[in-house]
Amino acid sequence: MALQILLNFILAFVWMFLNNEWSVVQFIVGFLVGLICLMLLRRFWTYEFYLYRVWALMKLFLLFNKELLHSSLVVLKQILQPKLAIQPGIFAYETELKSDWEITLLACLICLTPGTLTLDVSDDNRTLYIHAMDIQDADLLSRQIKCTFEKAIMEVTRT
Repeated sequence: MALQILLNFILAFVWMFLNNEWSVVQFIVGFLVGLICLMLLRRFWTYEFYLYRVWALMKLFLLFNKELLHSSLVVLKQILQPKLAIQPGIFAYETELKSDWEITLLACLICLTPGTLTLDVSDDNRTLYIHAMDIQDADLLSRQIKCTFEKAIMEVTRT
């Protein structure tokens, strides 16, 4: 993937050299021409075209922002109520993620989402212990994490 990105930048600079014009517009045009060339030659690469992973990264970013906004509104609603009707608790979350980087990213995304906090990771890196401000159903919360953050992380990190 890094080689494809580097090659795309090199093609953009070559485009600027050929046009003898050093401007942002020519760089963007050269980058797009290089992107098209790389896309046409993608069957010769042994790994996936890098734009797929960039798209998955953008989807993860948008998903996190959506979850951040949603959980912030839920926490705000809980705070503004005259009487707290929450059931805080800790639950164990079994993850399918394998690498330390993936698990760290998941733990950070959970911590950055208001109302939840990753307390600990088991020694075998298979279980995350999560504190949630309001646990109505721990299984439902686990499914939500698996279907949102964990799935999006796998799309970004795995080919």
